[in-house]
Amino acid sequence: MTVLGLHIVDALVVVVYIIAVLAIGKILSHGVKGEGDYFLGGRSLGKWFQFFLSFGSMADPGQATTTSSSVYRQGAGGAWLALITLFLTPYYWFSNVWFRRVRLTTMADLFQDRFGKRFLATLYASTTIFIIIVGIAGGNVVALKTLQPLMVKDPAIYSPVEKQSVADFHEFTELRKVRQTAPLAEASEARYSVLKDYYDRGELQPYVTYLKPVLFYLVSTSLVAIFVMLGGLKASAMVDAVQAVLVILISVILIPFGLAQTGGVSGLHEKVPAVMFNLFGGGGMSEYTWYSIAALLLVQFVGIVGSQANMTIAGSAKNEFAARLGAVTGGFSKRFVTIAWAYCGLIALALFGPNLSDPDQVWGLLTSELLPVGLIGVMIIGILGGKLALLGAQSVVLSGLVVKNLYGPLFPGKSERHYMFVARATVPIVLALGVAVGLYLNSVVAILKFSIVLLVVWGVPITLIFLWRRLTEVAVRVQVLATLFVIAVVPWSVPAIPALAQSSALTLMTRERTTSTQMNATAADVTAGLAAKEGDSITKVVRTEPVSVFFEEGVVRTDIKNPDSPRTGKGLFRSEVYLVSLLGVDVAGFSPAQLMTTRYVVDALFPIFVLIVVSLLTQPTDPTRVARFHVRMKTPVALTLDQDARDVEASYANPTRYDHLKLFPKSNWEFTKWNKQDTLGFIGCCALVGVILIFFKGVLLLGS
Repeated sequence: MTVLGLHIVDALVVVVYIIAVLAIGKILSHGVKGEGDYFLGGRSLGKWFQFFLSFGSMADPGQATTTSSSVYRQGAGGAWLALITLFLTPYYWFSNVWFRRVRLTTMADLFQDRFGKRFLATLYASTTIFIIIVGIAGGNVVALKTLQPLMVKDPAIYSPVEKQSVADFHEFTELRKVRQTAPLAEASEARYSVLKDYYDRGELQPYVTYLKPVLFYLVSTSLVAIFVMLGGLKASAMVDAVQAVLVILISVILIPFGLAQTGGVSGLHEKVPAVMFNLFGGGGMSEYTWYSIAALLLVQFVGIVGSQANMTIAGSAKNEFAARLGAVTGGFSKRFVTIAWAYCGLIALALFGPNLSDPDQVWGLLTSELLPVGLIGVMIIGILGGKLALLGAQSVVLSGLVVKNLYGPLFPGKSERHYMFVARATVPIVLALGVAVGLYLNSVVAILKFSIVLLVVWGVPITLIFLWRRLTEVAVRVQVLATLFVIAVVPWSVPAIPALAQSSALTLMTRERTTSTQMNATAADVTAGLAAKEGDSITKVVRTEPVSVFFEEGVVRTDIKNPDSPRTGKGLFRSEVYLVSLLGVDVAGFSPAQLMTTRYVVDALFPIFVLIVVSLLTQPTDPTRVARFHVRMKTPVALTLDQDARDVEASYANPTRYDHLKLFPKSNWEFTKWNKQDTLGFIGCCALVGVILIFFKGVLLLGS
C-alpha cells in the first residue's frame, strides 16, 4: 500500500516525526519567558548545546544534496563547495570568542555600538533579512529536490504527455552520450538542441513525481513556522540534538547499499573515470582546480563572520570555552559527513551515468534506488528535520533583527510581551518570502554559491571592526552599498530585463574544447572495439560543451518550441566576470574554473579595497567610543552574568588595562598575543585539518 508514492510504513515514520517535533515546540514554549530566552537561550547553553547548534547550522542535510550533486557533476573536487570551510575551522577558535565577548544580541547592534549611529544597524538588519530569505529558499529547494524522486508515480498510470516527457529524457541522454565522442548528423544535432533546452530548464526527468513545489513549500514551511513560534532558540537547539544523530545516520546509510550495487570499492573505480576521484578537478568542465579552490577559500575567509548566526550561537554560550569548543567540534564533525556526501556523489555517477537532467536530485534518486522500506522514511525525516533545524534557527535570528533593529527603534517603549508577539509574527512572513525566492531560483548549487558571495557584504567590515580602529562608519556605508550593487542588485536585475538578458554580448558562451582523458573501459567500449576487456585503461577524446560566460544557470531559448527564437540568460548574472571583460580580457576562452575564480577574487578584494581607501580619507570615529569597544573585547567573560557586568565596568574605567596584550603596540591594529589556550587550540585545529584531508584522500584511493 502506498500514499502519494510512499510505502505506508515510510509515511507513518514521517507522520510520527512531525507529531514529535510539534510536541517538542509546545513543551519548550513554557520555558520562553522573554526576549533573552527566545533569541539567545538565556546565554546559558553549555558545550553540548553549542556543539548541536554549530553542527546543525553547518551540517544541515540539505548540504548532502548540494555536495553529492556537485560531485556528481564535477568529480570529487566538487566537494570543495562544502569542504572549503575545513581550512577556516582554526579561525573559529578565535572568532567565536569575539562574538561572545562583544556581549550583544544581534550583529546589527555591533555597528551601532561601534560607531554610535543607527544607520548601519538598520542597513545590516534590512540586508541580512534578504540574505536569510535566500538561505531559507535554498533549504526549500534542497528538500524538494531530494524528496521528489521518492514520491513518484507508477509508470502504468502515466498520462500520454508524461509518457512522452520520460521518453524525451531517455532520447536526450542517448544523443548526448554519442555527441560527447563524435559529431551528430544534422537532423540529430537539431533534435539534440531542442531537447537540451528542455534539459537546461530542468523539464526533462526520468520519472513523474507527485511532489509539486508550491504545495510542498507551503505545507513544510507552515510546520517550521508553528515550531519556531512556539519554542524559539532552545527548541531549535533541542531539534538540532536529535538532528545531529539523524544527519550522521543518513550521511552514511547509502554507502554500503551503493557499494553493494557497484561491486564494492574496486567496482566503483571501474565504473567511474579515474579523473573523477581527483581532489583538484574532474576534467575540462570542472570548476574546482587548485586556483579556484584558493579563490573560494579567500572569499569564505573574508565573509564567514558576516552571518548573524555567529552572534546568535556564540552569544548564547554560557562562557568562552563553550563557544569555542562548540564551534570547532561542530565544524570538524561536519567535515567527516561531507566526505560521506561526496562519496555518495561518486556512487550516483557509477549507478546512473553522467546524464541526469537534474543532478540536484541525486540524493533522492540514490535513496529511492538503494534503501528498503522503513529506511526511506528515516531518510525523509532526516531531510525534513534538517530543513526544520536550519530554517528554525534562521527564523529566530531574523525575528531578532526585526524586533531589535527595525521595529523596536520605530516603536520604542512597548512591553516585552508586545515585542515577543512581533518576533513570532515575523516568522511566517519571512518563511513565505523564502518560498517565493525558492520558486525563482531553482538550482541548489547556484543558491549556495550566491549565499557564499553575499556573506562578504558584511563579513569584511565586521572583521575590520574587531581588528582595525581606523575603520570609519562612512567607509562601511560606501562599501556595503557598492558591494551590494555589484554582487546582488546587478546579478538579479539583468536576467529580469529582456533587452539585457537576450543581448548577444551577454549570452556569450565559452568556446567548445576537446580533451583527452584516461579512463577504464566499460562494456560499451569493449563492444565498440575500443578495448579488449572491461577495466582496461583507454584514452578517450571528450568534447566539452560550451557554458554561459555571464549567466549562472546557462542560456536557453525564450520559446522552447521554436529553434529560431532568441536565446536568454537563465539564473543570476556574473557581474564580476563582466567587469573583467570590460578590461579587454578574453573571458570566452575561460574554463568553468577560471570563471568561478574570477568571480570570487573580485568579490573578496573589492570590499577590502573600498573599506581601507575610504576609511583613510574620512574622519575617524570618536576615540573614546572605540577605546571602550576594544577594551570590552579584551575583557574575558566571567563565570556569572553579574560578575561579568562588574568586569566590563572596570575595563570602561581603565580603557588601556589590556594594551599590554596588543601584538602591535601604539598602532590601530588590534591583533593580540596568544595565551596557552589560544596556542594549543589553534595547533590542535590545524592538526585535525591535516588528518581530515589525509582521510579524504585515503577514502578516494580505496579500491583504485
